[in-house]
Amino acid sequence: MDFTSLYNHHEREVFAAVIDTAATYPAIQADPELMADVACVALNRLPPRYIRHAVDYSFYLTEQERLDVDAAIKEAVNYAFNFVQARSVLRAKRP
Repeated sequence: MDFTSLYNHHEREVFAAVIDTAATYPAIQADPELMADVACVALNRLPPRYIRHAVDYSFYLTEQERLDVDAAIKEAVNYAFNFVQARSVLRAKRP
């Protein structure tokens, strides 16, 4: 069995949203490790949606469901940036 064609639909959407939002958080944007942390935090806030083809997922969604997914991704990414930023500030204050 070959499962390499399976992936979480939200990954690509979250990665794009992280890149789009990164300019608002220059200290995080400058650190690839923190950017990866943001993506992980955001993905962990979303329910996984494993698919083989993006068309399969999109085909079965209503327009309202698509809007809801987009809003959930935006909220998760914003939360993740704020979470990682707060953790970075705390780490920086440690001796």
